[in-house]
Amino acid sequence: MLKVLNISPSDLSLSSSLLLIFVVDNIGHAPISTNIQSINDVYKFLLKPFLFLLSPEKAHYFTLFMLRLTLSIPGLSALFRAQYRVQDPRLRRKVLGLTFENPVGLAAGFDKDGKYFRDMASLGFGFIELGTVTPKGQVGNPQPRLFRLPADEALINRMGFNNEGVEALVSRLQTQRPEGLIIGGNIGKNKVTPNESATDDYVACFEALFPHVDYFVVNVSSPNTPNLRALQDKGPLTQLLSTLQDLNHQKSAPKPILLKIAPDLTDGQLDDILEIVQETKIAGIIATNTTISRADLRESPQRIEAIGNGGLSGQPVKQRSTEVIRYLSKRSNGKFTIIGVGGIQTAADAIEKLEAGADLVQIYTGLIYEGPALVKNINKAILQKRN
Repeated sequence: MLKVLNISPSDLSLSSSLLLIFVVDNIGHAPISTNIQSINDVYKFLLKPFLFLLSPEKAHYFTLFMLRLTLSIPGLSALFRAQYRVQDPRLRRKVLGLTFENPVGLAAGFDKDGKYFRDMASLGFGFIELGTVTPKGQVGNPQPRLFRLPADEALINRMGFNNEGVEALVSRLQTQRPEGLIIGGNIGKNKVTPNESATDDYVACFEALFPHVDYFVVNVSSPNTPNLRALQDKGPLTQLLSTLQDLNHQKSAPKPILLKIAPDLTDGQLDDILEIVQETKIAGIIATNTTISRADLRESPQRIEAIGNGGLSGQPVKQRSTEVIRYLSKRSNGKFTIIGVGGIQTAADAIEKLEAGADLVQIYTGLIYEGPALVKNINKAILQKRN
């Protein structure tokens, strides 16, 4: 099969190999996974250990390329949907005034520029959040800037809002989207924009994307843009969100605006967030972004030090993310929407966040460690929980 596609093993990413296996198993060739319970077992136990030797960023982009290539084969898109999508009216959620076909979404950062959301929709997501996007394109931080921590089932990234700019994203959103798919727009500021002028960047992205997305996420919590997290302070954050809400209410049909927060906030800072939500009347919170903490990691201190700065995602952030969700939900009496993200590696992790008070959940790092069947597994577990 590799010879047919003229792809050497050194050029294969984790998911691209999985996709090739899926193709072979589903278009009439001899099954590769005969002695294994599922394609996801092939992903986790045969391919991942070898393919994790490749650089994470190269693997990411090649994975997306191979997904698109695979789905271009006649009939494969339908096979993917049949394999991964769980269609059941009991999964449907009415949240933010929108109807989500299921509560599992793809977190921001995976498809920053809107190049692959149609392909990723074939994996069964109920919604996909694009970005973070900035007014002008920027290359982000120097490579390497993405690192796996296999012992912790985690990633460290310091991507730095690398994206092609909001107009490039808008151009890709002007074509028809997959039926029923909810699209979110995660917006940020350019690195060269001082915090005093940050509101202008968020306004530019908001206005450009408004006709093309279903909801907005204001990202002031990434640790990879200098001084960005200072915008989480009560004064500047209130001013930023109030400005966006004023613009929003001038529209004939305002759209939900959510705030993405860091897991590193203290309870006092979370109380400030609650007051800001109440004052500005934004629709909700996404909890949480990546953490700057390196506590209790299994990876060696030497390697962690060698990697350096960046946001940590995956299993190590799971507990704190859930704590933040529970705190916000209880203190607000469930008065606003919470989207839970951070450390969802299993269906049980997702259900834990929903039970803590999240209305919807998002995944990213879990896809890398658990494979594309994670979306289906979460939705099936939600249905089992309802029985």
